[in-house]
Amino acid sequence: IKQAVINQGGGYYHHSFFWSILKKDVLFKGEVAQAIEKEWGSLDKFKEEFNKAALKVFGSGWAWLVLDKGALKIVQSKNQDSPISEGKTLLLGLDVWEHSYYIKYQNRRAEYIEAFWNVVNWEQVNMYYLKK
Repeated sequence: IKQAVINQGGGYYHHSFFWSILKKDVLFKGEVAQAIEKEWGSLDKFKEEFNKAALKVFGSGWAWLVLDKGALKIVQSKNQDSPISEGKTLLLGLDVWEHSYYIKYQNRRAEYIEAFWNVVNWEQVNMYYLKK
């Protein structure tokens, strides 16, 4: 039953989280923006590292920006496994399961990942960060 809970519960939670961080035309600002710039040097450098992680997910899974014991980290998870089960706090996530992009992007995952940055709701990401 544990795997069924991971698959079904993780799927529900991850997708609910994912939809909450999507909104067009939201500026990159707030304490999370400052923390990202401090950790990676710039938003562009962060995007580059996050995109690499998202591209390297083999098959189905997710790329995440998480808080891990107070530190920002980019991590990956397979299928519906969750960084939450490792004690990490989700801040930003990208579904890289083929179902999330195939109709529009076919096998062009890199284009899907790049388009993602146009709809990140940085206000919501900042709210998750402030809950730390």
